[in-house]
Amino acid sequence: MNHDHFQHLLVRRGHDVLFATLNHPETRNALAPGMVAELAQVVGWAESDAAVRALVLRGAQGFFCAGGDVGSFQARCEAQAGAQDPVAARNREFGHFMQRLSALPVPVIAAVEGAAIGGGMGLACACDLVLATADAKFALSETSLGLIPAQIAPFVVARLGLRTAQRLGLFGERVSGPTAVALGLVDELAADSGTLDALLAQWLTRLCACAPGANRVLKPLLRRCGQENQGALLDDAARLFAACMRSEGAQGIAALREKRPAAWRCSFDVQALRP
Repeated sequence: MNHDHFQHLLVRRGHDVLFATLNHPETRNALAPGMVAELAQVVGWAESDAAVRALVLRGAQGFFCAGGDVGSFQARCEAQAGAQDPVAARNREFGHFMQRLSALPVPVIAAVEGAAIGGGMGLACACDLVLATADAKFALSETSLGLIPAQIAPFVVARLGLRTAQRLGLFGERVSGPTAVALGLVDELAADSGTLDALLAQWLTRLCACAPGANRVLKPLLRRCGQENQGALLDDAARLFAACMRSEGAQGIAALREKRPAAWRCSFDVQALRP
């Protein structure tokens, strides 16, 4: 993928991990249509390239994401409704992106500084791991604008549960630090941006101790649990286990017996996180 054509993102690849930084500081990295379209391109890259091990989402200049772009909201409201309501159509487009992000077969990590508001909080909720600075703020702010968190609702409920989603959505509460951890919104806190980099490097090093192919099999399998007939799911899981055993599993077991690192192992340090 050609990185030069991105206007709203900074995208790079290191140790087969994709780093996508939302880069429109003048709007606090709001999710304008162009930003979402470019994020969808990065998700497509992670979907199609079997060598990609993870996707990391951040925000430029110490701010994760302020949510939807209010300017584009106004333009859509002024558009003439035809056979299909343009406001509903654009809103649903964002939902399609969220579905693809959530369904990515590789781990997705959000590294949150500043704030994750509205759609930005939804973006974090669709990730598998959320790391944040202790002072980062999270809020579902839509109802304070007379709107609703429509397309992010299923992903917020999946991460936080219905009661907490209702608490944040219906009261517009802003949370940070230990409260965000206690609610299950954040997995681990860092004291500041520098230690957030170190924390992210630790988690990426853990990730790279795991076989990339096995992770690509496991994440979709876990998403199916509770959604399908258990017996049929376990039948399929046995076939997937056998396929893993004959590929990376054989390599991993051999490495264990020979007391050497598996070929997929690598380590990240803070410098590896920076362009």
